[in-house]
Formats: sequence, structure tokens, C-alpha cells
Amino acid sequence: MSNGTKWCRGCARDIPLSGFASDRNRSDGLQPRCRECVAAYSAEHYRRRQAAKGKAVREHVEVPAGWKLCRQCGEVKPHSEWHKNATASDGLSTRCKACRAVQGRAGHLKRSYGMTEADRDEMIAAQGGICLICKVRPAVHVDHCHTTGRVRGVLCFNCNTAIGKLGDDPDAARRVVSYLEGNLWNPTFEAQGVCRQPS
Repeated sequence: MSNGTKWCRGCARDIPLSGFASDRNRSDGLQPRCRECVAAYSAEHYRRRQAAKGKAVREHVEVPAGWKLCRQCGEVKPHSEWHKNATASDGLSTRCKACRAVQGRAGHLKRSYGMTEADRDEMIAAQGGICLICKVRPAVHVDHCHTTGRVRGVLCFNCNTAIGKLGDDPDAARRVVSYLEGNLWNPTFEAQGVCRQPS
């Protein structure tokens, strides 16, 4: 140790004293290896221990300032691609916005309909990729019975909204069909304030 530096046994360089952690068991009060070498050794030792247990070990990824690594997709993205999280050490969510959106959709399908994205995609494929009602637009919205919760199929936005506005009422849907075909379902007035609905 000389001129405020110390020789590191790990990287064989002269390092400023501030680059060494303290060690009361050493005569100079400092560890024999610099902080960088100790950190690298600890990381390597940890990886070896995890590999011996058969666990996957994440490799260290260099991330520039203002960017963050998403452990879900493995991509390094700018902070603008992350939701805020006040409880996290860096103030950002643990997953990027894109991964959260994908998991959000998958979670919604599981919670609402008890199905996976693969189940939904299989239904869409069985329908030829198009809405079961209009047979024109792409099938994108899972439709279910609001009474039983049973999934009926996958519809386009318009058709799914239409049957929802009809209250899932088959009689109302039949009246719509009759109306569109020109059969008017007008009530017959029998007396003032009294009318008979057609059967």
C-alpha cells in the first residue's frame, strides 16, 4: 500500500483505497481484493451455486442510464416504456408496459372466462378467424352468457356490443330480425291507453 493506493490480488492493479471494502482481520484494515473483484467473484459463486441446484441463472446485462431490462421479455427499454411504481427501488414497474399488457389480457381471460389465450385462439381458428354472427369482421371479443357464464364464441366488437345492448334476450333478437325483414311489430291499439302486443 502506497500513495493512497493498494495492489489488488484479483485484477493485479493499483486501486485507490476507497475501492476496497474494510476488513478488520487484515493488518491494513482492507480486503485483499477490490470491490469490483469481490462483486464479480460473488456473482460467479452465486451462479455456480444456483446452477448446481439446477436453477436457471440470469446473466448480467449492461443497461445504460435511463433504460431498464425487462426480465419478462429480456429486452432493454427506455424508462418511458415502463409504468411508475412508487414502492420499487427504481420507481418503475418490474415488467415493461408491453409485457404487462400481455399478462393483463391473459389474466382477464382466466379470471372472467376460465380460459387461456391458447383456448381463445383455438376457438377463433375453429371459427375461421371471423365473427360467428356477421361472418365478416375478425373475431376478437370473447362472448359469454351473463346468466350461466358459459363462453359461446368469439365475436367482433360490433356484434358483441349489439347482443349486449339487447340484454342477451333471444326474443328481442328475433324481433330485430323480423323488423329488418320488413315485418313490423307495431302494437294494436284497442282502447285509449290499452294496446295489444302481437304474438
